[in-house]
Amino acid sequence: METPKVFESEYRFCLILWEHEPVKSSELVKLCKEKLGWKPTTTYTVIKRLSERGVLKNENTVVTSLVSKEEVQSAEIDELLEKKFEGSLPAFIAAFSKGRKITKEEIDEVQKMIDAFRRGEGHE
Repeated sequence: METPKVFESEYRFCLILWEHEPVKSSELVKLCKEKLGWKPTTTYTVIKRLSERGVLKNENTVVTSLVSKEEVQSAEIDELLEKKFEGSLPAFIAAFSKGRKITKEEIDEVQKMIDAFRRGEGHE
């Protein structure tokens, strides 16, 4: 199943949802007003829109996610890779790391990931 698209303002909403779920929609309204400055109608509109796209479900005023933060992040990276780097992971990594200070610990962590993929333990 393809992960539904989550746009930037919706992602900020989802961060709140993931942190508090399962959560009553009325509580989400309060949290979105406090953290995002949204009016209640905005929050209810986003809940409806994300429900229609299969990102969350709202049953008996209790809202829960149907996709994880990691799934949304992965789909966003895939889209970025295709749009900007013609699907080339090396080109993406080269652009990402250019001009950045990368710590030895970060390099070690990436190397562990590469080693795991080589052993066939990577994510599909």
